[in-house]
Amino acid sequence: MSTVAITASDVNKLRQQTGAGMMDCKNALVEANGDFEAAIDILRKKGQKIAAKRGENQASEGVIFADVTADGKTGVVVRLNCETDFVAKNDNYRNFVDALLKIAMNNLPADMDAFKALKFDDKLTVEEKITEQIGVIGEKLDLSGYEVITAESVVAYNHPGNQLATLVALNKGSEEAKEAGRQVAMQVAAMNPIALNKDGVDQKTIDRELEVGRDLAIQEGKPADMADKISQGRLNKFFKENTLLSQEFIRDNKQTVESFLNSVEGGLTVVDFKRLSLA
Repeated sequence: MSTVAITASDVNKLRQQTGAGMMDCKNALVEANGDFEAAIDILRKKGQKIAAKRGENQASEGVIFADVTADGKTGVVVRLNCETDFVAKNDNYRNFVDALLKIAMNNLPADMDAFKALKFDDKLTVEEKITEQIGVIGEKLDLSGYEVITAESVVAYNHPGNQLATLVALNKGSEEAKEAGRQVAMQVAAMNPIALNKDGVDQKTIDRELEVGRDLAIQEGKPADMADKISQGRLNKFFKENTLLSQEFIRDNKQTVESFLNSVEGGLTVVDFKRLSLA
């Protein structure tokens, strides 16, 4: 039984720190006999218990945010999954994801493990804060996506609804280049290329496309030697449709993305891109 009087201001203070509900905060403070640090630990443990209980649940909803640093040379995109669309649309949830994005932008961790190990505040790491929020929200949360790229210029695109975001890295940084980059970032969102150009397509994918193309040609009654040539032609079509610089530009299908960029500024090109989605 607590011997310390728990005031409404104490409860509100803990709520501001953790985002937990009023009753959860009051109960934690009572259990901790008014000790704020102990109360935070109690709420964290509650999150761990809920995380363990909901570990097998499907977390297919969520939001994705992308942004670039003030100098425009580094872009970051973060995806946090939850279980329901109701939570994903909640302002507190979106503010939490935005806070995660800002931490990533301020620190530019090399990978997901490094990101999760960063300090969210002076008490908890990013990973610990997510566990705490599982207790607050009551759903499984999964920091499932993090990408960062640096170049002469990086453009971020957040698709309406925040279920899809892209980053496009360019070799030039003029305002004209950045505007072109924004259009290409929307191209990446819409067309989902698998690589920058054919050199970026892995050999396993190439072998599979050649095999499928050859089998289709044989099924169409073509002889084996002709089937090989047909499969190579289909592979070239695959490259055109699925690699960014070779794709038809969605705003003018008479030119490729590569030729569009070059028309904006001689030698302008994309050097890297990232795309995260919920689907």
